[in-house]
Amino acid sequence: MLFTILFPICAVVFLGYIAARTQFITPSLITAMSQFVMKISLPAFLLQALASKHLNDIWSPQYFIAYAGGSLLLYGVVFFCCRYFFKASLTESGVLAMGGSMSNTGFIGTAILTLLIGSHSAIYLSLTLIVENLLIVTLMLILAERGLQAPGTAGKSILTGTLLRILKNPVILSIMLGILCILLDIQLPELLSSTLKMLGQTASPLALFVIGGSLIGMNLRSLTAFSWFLTAMKVIVMPLLIFSLLSAFDVSREMLFIGTLLAALPMPIAFGIFAQHYGVQDKALPPLVLSTLIGFIVVAVILTQSGYYLS
Repeated sequence: MLFTILFPICAVVFLGYIAARTQFITPSLITAMSQFVMKISLPAFLLQALASKHLNDIWSPQYFIAYAGGSLLLYGVVFFCCRYFFKASLTESGVLAMGGSMSNTGFIGTAILTLLIGSHSAIYLSLTLIVENLLIVTLMLILAERGLQAPGTAGKSILTGTLLRILKNPVILSIMLGILCILLDIQLPELLSSTLKMLGQTASPLALFVIGGSLIGMNLRSLTAFSWFLTAMKVIVMPLLIFSLLSAFDVSREMLFIGTLLAALPMPIAFGIFAQHYGVQDKALPPLVLSTLIGFIVVAVILTQSGYYLS
């Protein structure tokens, strides 16, 4: 079971790395594929999968509360440590805290879960992506922008602009449309559903290929104590925290396993993008690379238990 899941994942990641390393695929094409996944194939997958479900199938308040609560708690802890122990600025702390509390759900999570449980994965992916995009990213943007503003600047304009930016995210829009179809009992036309399904099937392999291609140019030569701290918070503390919170809610074994698995994933590529935008790349990129390496090891260990939790 472990080999059949990990081998295709590692193979496609390695292929993406080799293609980018040999310039067979240019960096601009890797960027274009990344945009395609996040703006077209992943939204198509989520919309098609959600629209075919019933409300009872997708809504789990226990999962949402546990995952959201754990993510926000961890964000707060990492933010506090960055601000007061590592002496980072408000903007730096806001961005770096995202790395310690948000997973690569859109790329790696989608690929692993679709191999594990097929279209049923849309339920967990949707709830997790809502937490990450509506809570963690929103909080990060508000704090990062606030740190750049002059004293006395109205916070309301920052909040409004941030929320509008988040709501324009194709992933969030697809989840909202899917939930709307469920609430109004709307069935997608067969032709539309088939088209979305075809597009959605490209999300997993392309996402893994992009991960491999994105590793070019990253290195571990500038690791610091902070790099190890942020990586440990993300791939060790976060899965332990989510596991504990979900266990307290006495959820199903499947939900406990999937939630823990998603929490153990490496930091998202978006973390590196935001870090470059706010000028924090020197502190963010080393832990991003380190979490990718260690995160895959932790995920592999967790996957060894899939036979018990998913049986």
